[in-house]
Amino acid sequence: MRYQEMSQRELQREYRKLSAAYREMEQQGLHLDLSRGKPSPEQLELSRKMLDEVNSGSVLDSVDGTDCRNYGGLDGIPEAKALLAGMVGCRPEQVIVGGNSSLTLMFDILSHAMIDGLLGGTPWCQVPDRKFLCPVPGYDRHFAMTEHFGFELVPVPMLPDGPDMNLVERLVREDASIKGIWCVPKYQNPTGVVFSHEVVKRFANLKPAAKDFRIFWDNAYCVHDLYPEDAEPLPDILSLCEQAGSPDLVYEFCSTSKAAFPGAGISGVAASAANLIELRRVWKFATIGPDKLNQLRQARFFRNTAGLKAHMARHADLLRPKFERVEAILKEDLARSGAGSWTEPKGGYFISFNTLPGCAARTVELCKKAGVKFTPAGATWPCGRDPEDRNIRLAPSYASLEEIEPAVRLFTICVRLAALESLASMQVGSADMEGERIA
Repeated sequence: MRYQEMSQRELQREYRKLSAAYREMEQQGLHLDLSRGKPSPEQLELSRKMLDEVNSGSVLDSVDGTDCRNYGGLDGIPEAKALLAGMVGCRPEQVIVGGNSSLTLMFDILSHAMIDGLLGGTPWCQVPDRKFLCPVPGYDRHFAMTEHFGFELVPVPMLPDGPDMNLVERLVREDASIKGIWCVPKYQNPTGVVFSHEVVKRFANLKPAAKDFRIFWDNAYCVHDLYPEDAEPLPDILSLCEQAGSPDLVYEFCSTSKAAFPGAGISGVAASAANLIELRRVWKFATIGPDKLNQLRQARFFRNTAGLKAHMARHADLLRPKFERVEAILKEDLARSGAGSWTEPKGGYFISFNTLPGCAARTVELCKKAGVKFTPAGATWPCGRDPEDRNIRLAPSYASLEEIEPAVRLFTICVRLAALESLASMQVGSADMEGERIA
């Protein structure tokens, strides 16, 4: 029976039963972490042979003759540009290759926009009441970056096919102080939503009031399919922007961090010719060139797009059972209770879970008390404030299958306890449960 349909007596009985189960779990001394989307040690082992690709006996020139040991090559070597272009479906000449972190590229571009302005526009630091659109639930590091630069963060609801485009189109058309939007178009963090072709086209055809409005298209999970045989590629946003007459509208980001070694991948930004010319002009003051030896190592290990896809299929074989186990436990423990709902992504690194309103923080608190850490409630909203206190991001990747079982079992117990406490507080006689409430 759904909890919302239970009497006060039935809620109390269920609470006592789950409290006993919780205390049993608490006594197990669990120490587990499902808070961040890190590759597991088994995934990292898949790339170990990459370390043999470049050694003291290797030819250390790129295909264009560049000596990768030396300075220079701000754009990155041709092999690395081709590899990243193949990941996102654009042309190599549209790509600049950076270090291991695409977040660093995003931060650098935001810094440039704040200090210098974009393509002759007013520096964003001089724009009063500047705003940035944030699809929610979304990625906490995106939100933190724009919060750091003093933007007002405007939530935009995520729908099953992408952000609410009716709202996005209206906001950017009417308000020139809106300077950008964060997007994770494939297996969005944390919902796992894949933007529909129609949504991608609508993004490319935006008509913003701000001439320097930019889409920050973080295609972080473009090759992270859990079911590679069923994967459908996204349209190339850069080509669609060109066709719409707005080639400068988008910066697209990707990296090999979760495909290779997160601490030693390569990242890239793809953009229009005008945007890239400007980035080169600015970044030449910051660096004499990236780590070309690592770019060479990555390009030789993956070889080409087909090699990368084959490698990612091996990642999928390790990740898929974990996601399927989490989803199975959620269904088994929660389907009849009505205490929560969740996404069932076909790729990426996360599952988005919604508790009943007002129950997310309490759920995470109970889990932590029993030894299992989840992403803080509210982290998937701007400034860490979920107005309904509902959303929790689950990250199954790092834990082993053996660890996932107790961690998610505990999670479902805590979800139900928090739901029962909330429902009881809304009923007459809620004080009857107060003495049994877990501290």
